[in-house]
Amino acid sequence: MNVILNWQFAVAVLGGAVVGLGLFLVVREALPATPALGPALRRLHQPPGQAIAVRSGPDWLVGFSRWLRPPHRQLALLDRTPEQYALSVLLSALVGFATPALVSALLFLGGVSLPMVVPVLGSLGLALVAGLVAHHDVLTKADAARDEFRQAVCTYLDLVALQLSAAHGPVQSLERAAAVCDGWVFDRIREALRIAQLQMHSPWDELQELADRIGIPELGDVGAIMRTSGSEGAQVHETLRSRADSLRDQIRTDNLARAEGVTSRLDIPGSLLVFVLLGFAVYPFLARL
Repeated sequence: MNVILNWQFAVAVLGGAVVGLGLFLVVREALPATPALGPALRRLHQPPGQAIAVRSGPDWLVGFSRWLRPPHRQLALLDRTPEQYALSVLLSALVGFATPALVSALLFLGGVSLPMVVPVLGSLGLALVAGLVAHHDVLTKADAARDEFRQAVCTYLDLVALQLSAAHGPVQSLERAAAVCDGWVFDRIREALRIAQLQMHSPWDELQELADRIGIPELGDVGAIMRTSGSEGAQVHETLRSRADSLRDQIRTDNLARAEGVTSRLDIPGSLLVFVLLGFAVYPFLARL
């Protein structure tokens, strides 16, 4: 009996320590940090078409993020760093790890003792599930952000074409079109154009670099079309409008395919319900045999 009490006490202490560590990390990340001017200056003076990986966080968190192999394009689209991704996965895993230990400790205080293997396996399994849920949440948000970005690019293509039709230059058309609309997508585009202006780079190269970094090739098409206008003096407003129309058709096709996939998955519960009802109808006759 003493051995069981010692094991339960050890589990309770371990669970409390894990929860305390998680609360400490949450409070530490919530406190305002000193602005990192060095990484900001390096981003402003980076060569055109190259992105500098900026470290944010302690060394152990940087190493842990490299070990996790985070989805860099999805994180760049969400404007998150690999260290923030690693911290979210770690905190989710810690919460999942501590939950069975706390439940076991509460049950023990209530007079119910569980075998030691139950909270151990439960902690390991729930920690893994919580980490996977945090990872899947990032991918889901990135997919939604990608759809929103593509729709905004359609609007941006039309706005740039209107600016070109109004006899504005290529660079001025890109800047004026980005200044018309609000939202996080146009904030990212304006930031890229501002960096190109500060570094005296061509804006279409900066848009192409942003498209490659976040995985939005449609934004790179804007840069490629405007590069032709800036280098050859071509009238490309019709090309921009046709690209916007084709992108809208592509988005519409993707949405229809996604809706058909959801509809096909809904047919599975309906088929199972038919078999259940058939079983209820046939059971009285089978019971009489």
